[in-house]
Amino acid sequence: MTYARPDQDRLPGPSPVSVVAHRGASEDAPEHTLAAYRKAIEDGADALECDVRLTADGHLVCVHDRRVNRTSNGRGAVSSLELSDLAALDFGSWKGQSTDREAPDRDHRDSTSVLTLERLLELVADAGRRVELAIETKHPTRWAGRVEERLLALLRRFDLDAPAAGEPSAVRVMSFSARSLHRVQAAAPAIPTVYLMQFVLPRHRDGALPPGVRIAGPSIRIARNHPEYVARWQRAGHGVHIWTVDEPEDVELCTRLGATAIITNRPKQVLSQLGR
Repeated sequence: MTYARPDQDRLPGPSPVSVVAHRGASEDAPEHTLAAYRKAIEDGADALECDVRLTADGHLVCVHDRRVNRTSNGRGAVSSLELSDLAALDFGSWKGQSTDREAPDRDHRDSTSVLTLERLLELVADAGRRVELAIETKHPTRWAGRVEERLLALLRRFDLDAPAAGEPSAVRVMSFSARSLHRVQAAAPAIPTVYLMQFVLPRHRDGALPPGVRIAGPSIRIARNHPEYVARWQRAGHGVHIWTVDEPEDVELCTRLGATAIITNRPKQVLSQLGR
C-alpha cells in the first residue's frame, strides 16, 4: 500500500505504486540482514518488509521461519533461543557469504549477524529520507499476544505508533493472523493493518476483510488466478499489497490491477521497470 507522501515529495497525478523490499533486497544479500536492508534503501525502495519473532528473553528479531535451520548454521526454534544464542550464529553463509566470524569489516557483520527489529528501526531513522516499514507478525507462537505487546512498545519508543496530525503512518503491521491484527488495532488504532492471504476464504471473496482491516495482502498467485478479488477489495475501499512479485510480467499485472504496493525481493529491478 502507498501512503500519501509529504507535499514536497508528492508527484503530480496518481500516486505511484509503492515498492516494498521483501526481507530487504533479499535477492542480492541474505534475507533479514542489515546488509539486505541497507541495499534496499540504497536501491530506492519505498518501504522495507520484515518478519518478527520473539526470542526466549523477549527481543524481537527479524527471522521468517519458526526455526533458524534454513537461514543460519544453527538449529532450534527462535522462541526457545535467547538473543545471545542467535548472535553467535551465522545468518549469511547459506547465501554464499563468508563464514569467518572473525572478519572485522562492517559489511561482513552486516551480512551474517541476526538483526533485531530495534536495529532495523535505527537504520530507517537514519536513512535520510522517508522509508516506510511493513512489519509482519508471525503466528502461531508460544508467546501469543506478547509479540504485539513488544512490537507496539518498540514502535512507541521510536514515535511510530501514531503519526503526527495530518501525516500518513510510516509503519503498518501485517499478518496472516486476524487475531494479531485485532490486537494491534485495539492498542494502536492509528497503525494500518494488512491481512495477508495465501488463499482467499469464501467470506473474503466479495471484498470483505476482517473487522477494522483496510488493506488486503494477497499472494501473486491469487492476483494471477483471481484478479476479480482484487477489484472487489478495491471497490470496497481497501488498499491491495501483493507479494512476492519478482517477475516482470507479474509487476506489469500488479500495476494493471492497480495494486497499491508491490512486495518484491528485487526492489531495484522493479523500480527500474516502473521507470523510477
